[in-house]
Amino acid sequence: MSELNAAHPLTAYGWDAGFADSFAPHAADGLVPGRIVRVDRGRCDLVVPDGDGVRTVLADTALVTTGDPLNIMCTGDWAVVDPAGGYVRALLPRRTAFVRSTSSKRSEGQVLAANVDHAVVAVSLALELDLGRIERFLTLAWESGAEPLVVLTKADLVPGPDVLGHLIADTEAASPGVQVLAVSAETGEGVDVLAAVLAGGTSVLLGQSGAGKSTLANALVGEDVQAVRAARDRDGKGRHTTTTRNLLPLPGGGVLIDTPGLRGVGLWDAEGGVAQTFSEIEALAADCRFQDCGHASEPGCAVLEAVAGGALPQRRLDSYRKLLRENAHIAARTDARLRAEMRREWKLKVTAGRHIAAHKRGGAH
Repeated sequence: MSELNAAHPLTAYGWDAGFADSFAPHAADGLVPGRIVRVDRGRCDLVVPDGDGVRTVLADTALVTTGDPLNIMCTGDWAVVDPAGGYVRALLPRRTAFVRSTSSKRSEGQVLAANVDHAVVAVSLALELDLGRIERFLTLAWESGAEPLVVLTKADLVPGPDVLGHLIADTEAASPGVQVLAVSAETGEGVDVLAAVLAGGTSVLLGQSGAGKSTLANALVGEDVQAVRAARDRDGKGRHTTTTRNLLPLPGGGVLIDTPGLRGVGLWDAEGGVAQTFSEIEALAADCRFQDCGHASEPGCAVLEAVAGGALPQRRLDSYRKLLRENAHIAARTDARLRAEMRREWKLKVTAGRHIAAHKRGGAH
């Protein structure tokens, strides 16, 4: 039962009774639990117990390497580690996973972070607010199982509290049920509030290049653990300062996963996330005359009535439709890929069966 107590060395990294139960079958084999803090090709860094503290070890991942991109290990995973052999033997079941679709034509999902409690969407106030992009990030965040949080960075660049108030209000309107915070890593404004929200759990920091994620990570950690580059003057976009996903301990408890800037944020099986991001539209849709209402031109459409009456912005409805279409398109492509793979596997089995049958016939003569 020592794995369950609050004094366990990995408690600060998110270890709890649930993960201890998952690990229990491996304990008798001389293996130890570890949390992945960084992944490289064929290897990963993990924090593992070391007496009353922890240490970082490098382990080979060959035994758990898989061709399934959704089951490949990533930062935030809990693993079963063989410290003597230097191998990761198994991964513990995930509670949450932040997944986006890749830009490849294979329509594959990519896991960015695992076992996350808070998905922090960083948005730079140095640029004009892109509410549609915020909604896209929130859709993936809700779908992951984590609790979303929008952080408006570089608040010190906003000319006055009235303008900042309007920007916060616009973001809140596009983020129902989501806390919105304005922070400035430069002045420290709002950083303590954000640190208090994130304390004790696992958080992933998401956003475009130039959103100020690395600067914010440094402010939260309390030291310069992430390199920072100035954003380009001409468009406010940053370079990829962070090139890998790293798990960083926070001084107030909990850990932060900093991620590289994301240019592409494609949906992946995110119908539930769309519904939560646009919860007010889903609530209105319950009063439509037809259950399969497309909210286009149908009579008795409560959603269109809300738009006509000014209660629902047309922009929100357009964004809702766009993300639903994209998600359906990705799902169709994925289904087509799976069907094609099944056909290929079936053909291989048929061909192998014919070869075996021909060999048997030849041996009978």
